[in-house]
Amino acid sequence: MAASADPGGPFTLSHLDVLESEAVHIFREVAGEFERPVILFSGGKDSIVMLHLALKAFAPAPLPFSLLHVDTGHNFPEVIDYRDEVVARHGLRLHVAHVQEFIDSGRLRERPDGTRNPLQTVPLLDAIEHNRFDAVFGGGRRDEEKARAKERVFSLRDEFGGWDPRRQRPELWQLYNGRHAPGEHVRVFPLSNWTELDVWQYIGREKIDIPAIYFAHEREVFARSGMWLAPGEWGGPKDDEPVATRLVRYRTVGDMSCTGAVESEAATIEEIIAEIAASRLTERGATRADDKLSEAAMEDRKREGYF
Repeated sequence: MAASADPGGPFTLSHLDVLESEAVHIFREVAGEFERPVILFSGGKDSIVMLHLALKAFAPAPLPFSLLHVDTGHNFPEVIDYRDEVVARHGLRLHVAHVQEFIDSGRLRERPDGTRNPLQTVPLLDAIEHNRFDAVFGGGRRDEEKARAKERVFSLRDEFGGWDPRRQRPELWQLYNGRHAPGEHVRVFPLSNWTELDVWQYIGREKIDIPAIYFAHEREVFARSGMWLAPGEWGGPKDDEPVATRLVRYRTVGDMSCTGAVESEAATIEEIIAEIAASRLTERGATRADDKLSEAAMEDRKREGYF
């Protein structure tokens, strides 16, 4: 659809229309270039939007990709329930790589801090190799973190799953190069140019169902490293970390041991949008402890094969 010369004309595309069109183009491009793509789907908001766009890109035909989730075993129960409900609703195929299985077999060791987020890399790479996936869709966005801001939409990974910024290819005029050698694969990020605010505005516009954990709710939490963490299977507070019931919500969801809640009264999509528009902190910077380990924490993990 061509945009009208009149900025207020009937054929003017909104910024969400432009982002949606770009993402749909990326999904169709991958379907045409690759043999065995897969979508990383955790039940978090970015993967929810990504799946919604993929379904839209191929409707009314069924989704030509399966889904993959690397389950740390310390996920929020509400999110896992949502994941399974969505898979059943759309009749999708879900592959689950369990971190616990790798710990039990001795291929991975529990970390002293209890977090399993960094342990996802080996199960992810194992699942990619075992299923021969040649393109892996991820929900990463450039506004999240400095290392992700460097990444292309088509991100080439070597035979070990590693990311080398020097091997990234130019993507002028939305021309994407999916060429890769045997053993290599490509990570694809349809939401690269989206912001957190864009994601929530799109969820609101499309009326996409999301887990209730994203809305304000009362929850038992304790303070650690400037974040509100929830006790769970991963462990809980130390003796000097009292548990309190607070009105909180989650801006991002991941491993419970390193994903913090924010105090909030936002109980609707509109209230969340207003809250994010006024925030000066990125979602990962405010609520993900694993990204605070060092200045290059995310980049180091991406070089090892992380998302």
